[in-house]
Amino acid sequence: MTTATPKIRLQGVTKSFGTKRVLQGIDLDVGGGESLVVIGGSGTGKSVLLKCILGLLQPDSGSIVIDGQETVGMRGGERIALMNRFGMLFQGSALFDSLPVWENVAFGLIQGRSVPRKAAKEKALEKLAAVGLGPDVGDLYPAELSGGMQKRVSLARAIATEPEIIFFDEPTTGLDPIMADVINNLIIKCVRDLGATALTITHDMASARKIADRIAMIYQGRILWSGPADSIDASGNPYVDQFVHGRAEGPIEMQVRAL
Repeated sequence: MTTATPKIRLQGVTKSFGTKRVLQGIDLDVGGGESLVVIGGSGTGKSVLLKCILGLLQPDSGSIVIDGQETVGMRGGERIALMNRFGMLFQGSALFDSLPVWENVAFGLIQGRSVPRKAAKEKALEKLAAVGLGPDVGDLYPAELSGGMQKRVSLARAIATEPEIIFFDEPTTGLDPIMADVINNLIIKCVRDLGATALTITHDMASARKIADRIAMIYQGRILWSGPADSIDASGNPYVDQFVHGRAEGPIEMQVRAL
């Protein structure tokens, strides 16, 4: 359930790279325990938005408040303590090829929290089980796994530290529709079991509809619309309507170079 005070609040967030203005005044709230999905096409600012919240990029202006604490400009021990409250599922899974699966899952426990390796492995196997993978998978290496299994391992790693906030970067990219639905179901289950707040960026409407409590659409660096997931088909916004239904015709103009 969401709470009255947002877990995450962005106000007036801007970010440019040279003359290219990517974020042009983002205002966005994410309630505690809420699953918010930010949709939008390629190049609309989704990834930059996520990186600003994570602290990987510093916004040029604006405020990013988490649990009432301003995080823009946060550094050192404060930033590390904040990051320890996050979990992250990366778009390409981002597993370490040289480490066995269990150590990939336990990486944050061992490196970030100094958990002894034996205890960390037990926790890793527990989280692998939570995403439907047996203990035998723990001794394999990422190259020995299918794309769907790699995504499950990445999800297990994201929840291994039992974070308060989990970020999902295009969680179903590269998966077939059936495996994508499996991952969506696992995301719902894992987030619910943890009672975590979830923020997902995606262009996959099937995924957005499945995992979101609320959806927000970003276009040209601004939030054009936000509302309950089940109301998106009645948004009344022509940009949202075009994106949701995947229409080439509409106010969203694709930058296509003439041949």
